[in-house]
Amino acid sequence: MDKKIAILRGINVGGKRKILMADLRAHFEALGFSNIVTYIQSGNVLFESKKKENPPKLGQKIAVMIDDKYGFEVPVIIRSVKEIENAIKINPFVDGAEITQLHLTFLNETPSAENLEKIKAYNYEPDKFEIIGQDVFLFIEGKYHKSKLTNKFFESKLKVSTTTRNWKTVNKLLELSNK
Repeated sequence: MDKKIAILRGINVGGKRKILMADLRAHFEALGFSNIVTYIQSGNVLFESKKKENPPKLGQKIAVMIDDKYGFEVPVIIRSVKEIENAIKINPFVDGAEITQLHLTFLNETPSAENLEKIKAYNYEPDKFEIIGQDVFLFIEGKYHKSKLTNKFFESKLKVSTTTRNWKTVNKLLELSNK
């Protein structure tokens, strides 16, 4: 079985775009997935698939299902357990940071070299970011919602879809995937 993590963006925020986790699990099961576990209401779904599927296509398949069932678009980014494990190992900001200062922005694909070069011009100290592959590691000095390093910032500069999770959630997803 191929174990994956679907990270949905923008559901159950402020009472909008509401999806009950029990319903989401049922919809994942209807798509043929098994061992489905959700974590908190913000759209983190661990699941297994009998067949290996291209992550962007798999994310699109789930996004289409959500649009069909609920009538709104939700970006869905897929990661393997190994990818989450690797991200935790290589986070450049872990040393000396509080867990509340760390976040991970997931990119749905690797940005172009040109966009990666352009984004280097932006500096929002004391907040910092480093892009490694399809992950943007964030160090946020204060509150994330007050930072300029948002999903919209990275989407507009890198021209890819994104979603962000705090470091506690990232670690919990790995923990749940190993059960």
